[in-house]
Amino acid sequence: MITARDLTKNYGPVAALKGVSFEVAEGEIIGLLGPNGAGKTTLMKILTGYIHPSGGTATVAGHDVLAEPRRVQAEIGYLPENAPLYSELTVQGSLRLMAELRGIPRAEQFRAISDAVRATGLADRLTRPVGTLSKGYRQRVGLAQAILHRPKVLILDEPTNGLDPRQIVEVRQLIKELAKNSTVIVSSHILSEIEATCDRVLIIIDGELKTDARLADLAATGNLLVRFADQEPGPYVEGIKKLAGVTNVLIADRRDGQLTLRVATAGGEELGPAIFRLACDNGWPLAGLQQETRTLETVFNEVTAAAGGIQ
Repeated sequence: MITARDLTKNYGPVAALKGVSFEVAEGEIIGLLGPNGAGKTTLMKILTGYIHPSGGTATVAGHDVLAEPRRVQAEIGYLPENAPLYSELTVQGSLRLMAELRGIPRAEQFRAISDAVRATGLADRLTRPVGTLSKGYRQRVGLAQAILHRPKVLILDEPTNGLDPRQIVEVRQLIKELAKNSTVIVSSHILSEIEATCDRVLIIIDGELKTDARLADLAATGNLLVRFADQEPGPYVEGIKKLAGVTNVLIADRRDGQLTLRVATAGGEELGPAIFRLACDNGWPLAGLQQETRTLETVFNEVTAAAGGIQ
């Protein structure tokens, strides 16, 4: 659905994007992460045909962003961080105006507006002026405007920014529903929201794509956490190091009369039974054995640290 190949963008001597390449399949929800000034906004502007790349190519729904920018824009629904809404218009009036601006034929406007209203849960707010709505409902109006023309791609910039916890949950669920009919890119600085909403994450640091991975794959470290009912490492560290496939053994925690070892392996799940047998054969007080997982925050911090920190 979206393909980027070696995208670059220069502003004078400043390189905003440096050879960014990735693909997004139909129906995926992609999280776009990075510190301020990393290149996220530049990338979104290129994908929406708003600016041209300095080099490389990008296609959206089969259309080249350079050769066919209008065709690209016709396939995209875009919700900026601060959605452009007319406070004095009613919700229905706002959607009618956007339908006209989008060039939706008059005969199709009623159906398009009805579908967008149903998808965003705005049926009981149609006659209300937009300016009287809560921020959560104004965000819904922005989403409804973005999907009026049934786009194949949705690009959402900070869609939950400023919302209360209940509204965040509602918008999160709404994004998942919209992904049934569209490919979605969500740009956000709220890591927990990306983690709760997206299938895959792209992390951009200083104009470079540093990480492109499914969240489930990022969470699995390949390490095992082995816990003993004994605070002293004794023979445990050296014994486990001798097992085939073990690359390192470190003390992860030592408290409350227990010791936890982090065992780095090439295939952590397969080594679990071997460590269990080793403990049984030697009479070790094994208290727990589990795969280590990481949060997106941990991964993001690791990536930014490896890139030299956030500037």
